[in-house]
Order: sequence, then C-alpha cells, then structure tokens
Amino acid sequence: MVIHADDRIADVLKRNEALIDVFAGLSPAFERLRNPGMRKVMSRLVTVRQAARLAGVDLDTLLSQLNGSPDSDVIASSPIVPPDDTSEPGNTAGDEAQSLEDRAQVPKPAALDAIAPEHIVTADVRDELRAGREPFSLIMAALRSVPEGGALCVRAIFEPVPLYAVMKRQGMAHHTERLADDDWIVWFYPETVPVAAPEPSTNGTAAPDTRSDEVIVLDVRGLEPPEPMLRTLAALEAMPEGATLVQINVRVPQFLLPLLDERGFSYEIREQDDELVRLFIRRNSDAAS
Repeated sequence: MVIHADDRIADVLKRNEALIDVFAGLSPAFERLRNPGMRKVMSRLVTVRQAARLAGVDLDTLLSQLNGSPDSDVIASSPIVPPDDTSEPGNTAGDEAQSLEDRAQVPKPAALDAIAPEHIVTADVRDELRAGREPFSLIMAALRSVPEGGALCVRAIFEPVPLYAVMKRQGMAHHTERLADDDWIVWFYPETVPVAAPEPSTNGTAAPDTRSDEVIVLDVRGLEPPEPMLRTLAALEAMPEGATLVQINVRVPQFLLPLLDERGFSYEIREQDDELVRLFIRRNSDAAS
C-alpha cells in the first residue's frame, strides 16, 4: 500500500513504526514522535504533506523515502502529488522548501504590524503539547477573546501547520516565526475583515444559502480524531445566526458536547442506528445576542 501526501503520520506509523526513523532524520522536531505523549498529539494532527513543510523538505522526496525505505511494508514508488489548492496563503512550493532559518527572518506583514499590542491575545500551549494534551480548545477559546481587528498569537513547540487551514476558514491569515527547534510563534490576524465580526458568507464550511433557517450538514464519518471535532468547531465559528449544524457521526461525540456547552450552543442527539448518529447544533438565543 502506497503512502500518500494526505495520510496522517499516525496512520503511517500504525502500518510500520520503524518509519519514525525517516521522519526523525528530516528534522529534530520529529524526534518528539519517539515520546508517547507527543506522538499521541502530533502524529494525529500532522499529515505527510504538512510534515514536509515542517521539516522544510521537498514533499516528493519525503514520499519517496517513506515508500522506498528498507523498513517500509509498502511498495517502493511514490505518487505524483498535485499542488494542494486548499493550502493556506503563502504555502507555495517555494515556501515548503524554505529553510527554517529563512522563515525566522521573514518580516511581519504590514497588516499584522499595524495591530496595537493591547489588541493581541496570546495562547501559549507549549506545556499542553509537552504533556501530550490536545490544545485546540484552548486556542479557540483565546480566539474568541480577540477584540475586533485584533490578532491571536500562538506559542507552540513545533510549527502548528494543521491550524493554518482551520484559521483560514475563520478569515485569518498567519505569520510564522521560529525562535528555536522547540519554540514557534504564529500570529493569526485578519487581512481585510475583523475576526470578531465575520460576514455570513460561503467559506467552504457552510452552504451557499445564508437564510436564518439554513441547515448545514457536516458528515464526519470516516475521519480520525480529533478531525471531527476540529471541523465541527470551525463550522460553528462560521455558522450564520439562526442556522443549524447537523453533524453526521458514527457515535455520540462525547468530547465535543462539553465544548458546545461552554460556547453557548444547544444540541439534540438522535441515535438512529448502531453506527449513525445525528447531532443537531444551534446557537443559544442569549449567546447570539
């Protein structure tokens, strides 16, 4: 079986744990995969494509090494992977090949530099990551506290590439700096629209119709944790007032429910089959106001 660009590291290592050596040989950041706690978080979030970006290496080269490794149980050939049209702004082939040192020297964009320091909220999740805990809920809580026209500053022990697509769906660009192999700063900021007042428009997570009775269907069956939770929370952030999000799942998402309570959403669970659960989510009227 061939390893592809959008396979998650967790799935690759599940096939053959010896391939940790291939990842670790690319960048010191991937030595953390040998730590059970870090591996639990990092490998489930990062795809092979994102790993290439993290290490600053060519994607095809990484795929070739993974598929052609003497320790690999897959055939020794790598597919031709087209450019990812849904990748975050600035993530071109040249950016992926850019060295870590070069990325640390990139000046701040003018839009970010113009934001006053008191309008920047910081989420330092380094300790959470070192402990093997998922920091997504902390980051999203910090995002909700960002004032209109402000920015979110995330501190992490590796480049949080999976966050880029999530934040892009919130209408936010990013600027990344590497201070050390285990110290990264990423600013998420609005280039043209305030993060606190997004317009109800089609952004890849909602249906084109933005009527108040809109129903958005999100099928997360077949996705590995924590992707169902990440996609659901991102869709809720962009959901128009009065809309309903219907998550289709194979089980009741127990870890998601307390987050919905915290964020002011009401929900109804309909278990329609052993492997079919529909979760209807609406924003509480008092929270919406």
